[in-house]
Amino acid sequence: MEIITELTKIPNLSLALGFFDGVHLGHQAVIDCAVDLARSLRCQSAVLTFEKHPECYLNNLPQKNLTSDEDKYNIIRGLGVDYLIMLDFENICKLTPNQYLEEILLRYFSPKAISTGFNHHFGIGRSGGVNFLANYQSRYDYIYTATPPQTIFGEVISSSAIRQYLKTGEIPIANSMLGRSFSVSGTVIEGKKLGQTIGFPTANIIYPENVIELPYGVYEVNAFLENGIPMHGLANYGISPTISGDGTPILETHIVGFDGDLYGKYLRIEFQKMIRNELKFDNLDELKTQIEIDLQSL
Repeated sequence: MEIITELTKIPNLSLALGFFDGVHLGHQAVIDCAVDLARSLRCQSAVLTFEKHPECYLNNLPQKNLTSDEDKYNIIRGLGVDYLIMLDFENICKLTPNQYLEEILLRYFSPKAISTGFNHHFGIGRSGGVNFLANYQSRYDYIYTATPPQTIFGEVISSSAIRQYLKTGEIPIANSMLGRSFSVSGTVIEGKKLGQTIGFPTANIIYPENVIELPYGVYEVNAFLENGIPMHGLANYGISPTISGDGTPILETHIVGFDGDLYGKYLRIEFQKMIRNELKFDNLDELKTQIEIDLQSL
């Protein structure tokens, strides 16, 4: 998959349009549609998206995604997409639907097919949508598909629903909607090594700033080194109040049965369930006892 960060003429594409935050099962249905159409039409497929979430840009909000950029790219690549085209939303947010269709989509990509979600909007004031794209397909000779809502447990899968479940610690439901485990990654850093003194050494990583935050608490996780072999673990995300941290949130993972040096290694943590909220204990002995109890929940 080739990643393109500026407008470039690549004709005869099957396009999937959207921001695709998290590339959840609903997003995957849109992208799969574009890839399938590309195969049937004997052309290449592309995901056309933006570097920054439109709502964050328009409302001047910090961006907290459901996945890191790297994970997002890898997931899209795994769906068989030929091009990932990243546009600067600022350069096109004031275009009318007609301008966006004619000056961007048609001029640069002359699409053979366009796929979006059922509730896709575009153009100034979100004035363009699925009906607009459907109405113009015969004029401009492209096939348009609006994928229907994807549901699970009777609920429509959406980024906003996944965000809400993650914010309340309902990890299994969020994972079901994502179609994989919610995860964060980072390089293992040195901590205060107090976990080692009580018999539960941890691998610590800084929680990524641009990824949605979970509630401070203790989680059942799977940890992966670059070799991809899963290791079961117990993770605490928070400010470690018992040991008087500096207030900086950190993700500390005790990997069950692992004995080795992980400093400087790249570690991926996949969350399975929330066990409890983060607590402050009176001393390290109380913390050790609680960790022993937490491990029984794995």
